[in-house]
Amino acid sequence: NMRRFLLQTVLVGLLVQLVAIVAFKAFPSALLKSCPSHHRTVPSFRITPAAVGISKSPKFSMPPQHQPRQGDAEKKDALLKQNIDSVAKVFAVSILSAFLWSSPLITSQPHDGHLRFGLDNNIAIAKEMASGSGSRVNKDPESLLRYGLPIDNQEVRNLQGLIERIGYDISSKRTKAALDGTKKSRVILNQSSKKLTASCAPDESGCKSIIENMINLLDKVEDALVSASNNLYGSDQEREALDKAYKADDDLLKQLTSLEEKMIPKGYKPTVPAEYSDLPQLLGRATVEMVLKKPDGSPFNVEGTLVKDAKLKMVIDGYNAPITGGNFVELVNKGFYKNMAIQRSDGFVVQTGNPDGEAEGYVGTPSKAVGAGPHGERLIPLEIMMKGDKTPIYSSTMEDEGRGGQATVLPFSSYGAMGWAREEYEPDSGSSQFFWLLFDSDLTPAGKNVLDGRYPCFGYVVEGADLLRDVKEGDIIVTATVTSGLENLFLPSKALVILT
Repeated sequence: NMRRFLLQTVLVGLLVQLVAIVAFKAFPSALLKSCPSHHRTVPSFRITPAAVGISKSPKFSMPPQHQPRQGDAEKKDALLKQNIDSVAKVFAVSILSAFLWSSPLITSQPHDGHLRFGLDNNIAIAKEMASGSGSRVNKDPESLLRYGLPIDNQEVRNLQGLIERIGYDISSKRTKAALDGTKKSRVILNQSSKKLTASCAPDESGCKSIIENMINLLDKVEDALVSASNNLYGSDQEREALDKAYKADDDLLKQLTSLEEKMIPKGYKPTVPAEYSDLPQLLGRATVEMVLKKPDGSPFNVEGTLVKDAKLKMVIDGYNAPITGGNFVELVNKGFYKNMAIQRSDGFVVQTGNPDGEAEGYVGTPSKAVGAGPHGERLIPLEIMMKGDKTPIYSSTMEDEGRGGQATVLPFSSYGAMGWAREEYEPDSGSSQFFWLLFDSDLTPAGKNVLDGRYPCFGYVVEGADLLRDVKEGDIIVTATVTSGLENLFLPSKALVILT
């Protein structure tokens, strides 16, 4: 937006000054006749580099003071030619400005509504959306979780980029682009079905069924988009058709998630170093739901909408944060966070997890490798999964590893991204405190997110994230429950029981 503003300012400034020059050059006699005889002086000025903010610019100066004489045909012809040349220059500049302003290099709008220079490229978009790096920030928690699945199938990644883009195009009323996306998605589903189902072994039949459902849903999306394009722009009929298209696309994304989950190799478990085997581990994903209330019983106010309870649904990712996720899910299942107050809400994060008493975390049997905190807190190691790695980095940041600026698999780029709190200079100092990030692209821009690679991101709020806007210090977590995925939680005590 800033580049657009600067370009507009320069172009408008040039046009205004050129028009002024032409006015003085084309109509000097008229200007002079309107002035008293002792004020009949044509001003002299020039465009300087500083005036337009560029290093070089042509210099324009007005002719010396004079007044054309009546009957001087040659001078009148010369003046007329000069006027025509000036008008032609202004016309040319105007045409050039209009061309630049309408060029796709400037007007191309991505799905998030921000101005972006360059033409769209689905593959490049998919790569950028996989993390918080690049010129585009993926703010969709469901999309980030899909990219975080441990699968290796290029066709389904291409398909994901197309289907996700359809939803963005529908929301911005780009019906032609959305229709183009449905056609390309159908081509992949039809022509690459064998490559897709090959990654689903041994349940290839289940994937075939999902693919058939996706093709049927694409038909629904396409029919609704055609209906929207046939109705008057901005009409109720168009809006109703777009709502149907968006609903069908949402169902399509759910089927896509199911397809990708079936591509996870059977028996896959994240690799955890042996020295951390005495800590809880989440060997998959789990869903956690929390309900928050105001201590005085007042409702949460989110942009004028009043809600009695703040209900949050979170997906905890043990594929990329097995120890952090396992620690959190175990504490939730134990009831550690029940009736705990929110302890920080500053517009940047909402944080909790510090129990009453001297201890600043959960007091329990410590890990032999990490040890305990000053008041007996069970500590866990810093855990960062970098994009392209097979296992997380432990006990050091990405800068410590000489990988500053690289992308993490789970970036802090979604509103409600969940992070594990720790002391700034002690990587292995986290215990039970965690935070929800109130993501703002101005505070954490693409490629400059100060949290990525320094704090563990272990999950995302997938429902109710907007309610965090009005969560304040003192608000109470009245319930915290593991609603699915508890079977993926590995506890060391269970292993000991089995061994005995």
